[in-house]
Amino acid sequence: MSSDTALQGSFYRARKLALSFRGSPSDPVGPWYEAALPSRNAFCIRDVSHQCIPAEVLGMDAENKNIFTRFVSNISESRDWCTYWEMNRDGQPAPEDYRNDREFWYNLNANFELIYACWRMYLWTGDTHYITAPAFRSFFELTVTRYLERWKLQVDSLLTRPVYLNAPVPFNNNDYFHRCRGLPSYYEAIHDVKMGIDLVAAIYRGLMSYAEMVILWKQPQKAALYRQKAAAYRKQLETSWWSGAINRYHTYYSGQGGFGSGEGETYLLWYNALTDSSRIRHTIQHLLSAKWNVENRSYLPYQLARYGYEEQAYQNILFLANPATERHDYPEVSFGVVEGLVQGIMGVSPDARKGSVATLYSGPSGDTCELRNLPVLSSRIGVRHWNKGSSFVNNGNSVIHWRAGFRGTGQSILVNGKSQKAVQQTTVTGQPFFYTDIAVAPGGKATAVIF
Repeated sequence: MSSDTALQGSFYRARKLALSFRGSPSDPVGPWYEAALPSRNAFCIRDVSHQCIPAEVLGMDAENKNIFTRFVSNISESRDWCTYWEMNRDGQPAPEDYRNDREFWYNLNANFELIYACWRMYLWTGDTHYITAPAFRSFFELTVTRYLERWKLQVDSLLTRPVYLNAPVPFNNNDYFHRCRGLPSYYEAIHDVKMGIDLVAAIYRGLMSYAEMVILWKQPQKAALYRQKAAAYRKQLETSWWSGAINRYHTYYSGQGGFGSGEGETYLLWYNALTDSSRIRHTIQHLLSAKWNVENRSYLPYQLARYGYEEQAYQNILFLANPATERHDYPEVSFGVVEGLVQGIMGVSPDARKGSVATLYSGPSGDTCELRNLPVLSSRIGVRHWNKGSSFVNNGNSVIHWRAGFRGTGQSILVNGKSQKAVQQTTVTGQPFFYTDIAVAPGGKATAVIF
């Protein structure tokens, strides 16, 4: 609910449309939702990895668990340690992307994207199945070892690896099941791409997510090793891919041996791969200055809000939720609006490791926004934001540690009428914010006001 009628209308339209993409649990594949072109009755890895948290928000927990299990369970050496890129309601690899184990479409980001998505699902839900179930752990282990090796994705091979690796023999360049069997990017408009910056960022984030899981598995030395491996990819991203001449990152490296620019910068934000505040601002400024397809734009509301671009996040939500927007009925769009409102505008960020939920409002100033019965950490919460104030309701059975955050300035925060010192931090883009931590008992409510 919001006092901003345009924002509230956007949420209602997006929620209704997103729920319309829910499949029937009686379909052969089991519970599922559309996460691909609507006509396919299918779900693909990239879209699912983006839609999974808003799907959880909308009550599709059974769908998420089934879809993720389908993907991780189908990793196979006969497909060079790929799984299926896309599956349909019949529980089969979608024929639009698969002919046989030698001839199929696959974006190499996919395995690392899934590792990151599983980690985020655990942080949001607290369900350890996503990081400890045998099929999941096997998928993670195979990806960070055999998959990475088979596709020559070691950090020192990224710019020297063959363009068409593990391709069918004889190779037919006119057959996209041959040419696209192992695309090194989500950017598909350019042929003969050797490496995309989005894949470099995906490997970095996948390895970092894996390292975080390994910490929970009580293997600190192994976690340190994979953090070190991940850091090498981020270092290459910053040293080889940034162009000071244009103040932008190159987004692909061609088979002819040169860098080029196209899509891909969106994923630098999505994978949280950047730490240089100036480069982040230049990246966002370029994203805001150019025209992108709805798939790219569906990521922007959440990313813009969390980086402090509140007005631009707001405008993108209204644009994507508008029925007049071209291809607004692509499933990812409505899910992206829900994501932008819940995680972006409302700033809800659970962390199952700590049993905590952080909030940081990034909505229109002067308005009131509220979420009720939001599923997080196997519980239900309520969050309400207004000018300089927030409240939190815990409808679950366990204590939730609420980190109440506020942008701007302030010295103290009143918690249920009692003053607490505000802790100051700075975002990666240099913006100050303040927070305090509050333990909210089951069935309890807390209010925080900054002054």
